[in-house]
Amino acid sequence: MYKKMKLADTIRVAPGLLGGDVKTNVKAALKDKLEGRIDKALGAIVAVTEIETIGEGHILVGDGAVYYDATFEAIVFVPVIQEVIEGEIVETVDFGAFISIGAMDGLLHVSQITDDFMSYDGKNGRLVSKTGGRALSEGDKIRARIVAVSINEREPRESKIGLTMRQHSLGKIEWIEEEKKPKAEKAE
Repeated sequence: MYKKMKLADTIRVAPGLLGGDVKTNVKAALKDKLEGRIDKALGAIVAVTEIETIGEGHILVGDGAVYYDATFEAIVFVPVIQEVIEGEIVETVDFGAFISIGAMDGLLHVSQITDDFMSYDGKNGRLVSKTGGRALSEGDKIRARIVAVSINEREPRESKIGLTMRQHSLGKIEWIEEEKKPKAEKAE
């Protein structure tokens, strides 16, 4: 879920950025420091959008930078358990598929794709069902539900989001559209 949040932080503006407009320099320093960062309490900070207030600058002995207390707005991605999301498959492997759901990737394990047994076709880089004739490959759009979230602040790439498609109205978008069609259209 994307949220617009009001945050506060103390930001270091390096000596090279001290010329010109303070607001522009503080925003650039905030973007550099925070965008792309993952915080366990906040989620993934996608963008710093607007600076609301900037306090007095402070200079520390031995450091040529200026430190400002700033209040600002940011767009943050927070994965929420039971949230239904749409994403795109970015990689298929023998144990499942990695799904881009915005600022982070989630794992769709093979056991959570369908009730049918799924196997990995390494030659074509896709997951194929045993009896249903369905397949998932890189670039496919899917709808899934978040079932597990484990955020690792120190190693953001180690963060894990578990997904499932084994519920009604979830799956590959083409499968969902196919299920919506009346039975007469399916038979044709």
